[in-house]
Amino acid sequence: MVNEISPALIENNAMATCCEDKTCAMGAMRRSHGRLLWAMLAINATMFVVESGAGIRAHSTALLADALDMLGDALVYGFSLFVLRRSARWQAGAALVKGGFMLAFGLGVLWEAFYRAVDPTMPSVDTVGIIGGAALGANLICCFLLYRYRSDNLNLSSTWLCSRNDLMANIAVLLAAYASHRLVSPWPDIGVGTLIASLFLFSAAQVLRQATVELSSPPAPGLAARERAVE
Repeated sequence: MVNEISPALIENNAMATCCEDKTCAMGAMRRSHGRLLWAMLAINATMFVVESGAGIRAHSTALLADALDMLGDALVYGFSLFVLRRSARWQAGAALVKGGFMLAFGLGVLWEAFYRAVDPTMPSVDTVGIIGGAALGANLICCFLLYRYRSDNLNLSSTWLCSRNDLMANIAVLLAAYASHRLVSPWPDIGVGTLIASLFLFSAAQVLRQATVELSSPPAPGLAARERAVE
């Protein structure tokens, strides 16, 4: 049945629910591709720190928002390494915490975008260009690492497509830097940052909603004992 699913359907589903698709795929990857997961976690966590720090210093909403995307991916890979052996209820609780972090950071970036809109500050376009280019390179490495596994199953295909879609955000940041430079205006940077942060908040809301549903649902008969054994 998986072979009958069209590539377009897979791609549309991946674009809509990247965080969820990545989390689903990580269970299989954790068992067979542990080193790959550690590499992906290291890349995304490092770039989150680099981009967020550079975004603050450069007064760039776009860089801060792109750092959110790195944070979301790092949380997914970290979640897969440290949580997926736990019970479903334990995973739901961890997902709730993860969604809370995502929501808090996303709202913080939107607040920063609002502040920049009220008191526009020209971003350091050189810094945005250099760090944005580094983020693009990091995501290209992630895509390269995932490329060989993209056909293993539907979930891994969606994970690879999500990583490929991350490249679009990186390119948008670079275009914002170019437009801000040409127009001598902070608004391209603010606009791109607001858009990326809004999409990130949508993903955070989905994670929180699914985690809340899981936690509020009673375990199936016989499942509670097995989950207690796992914990």
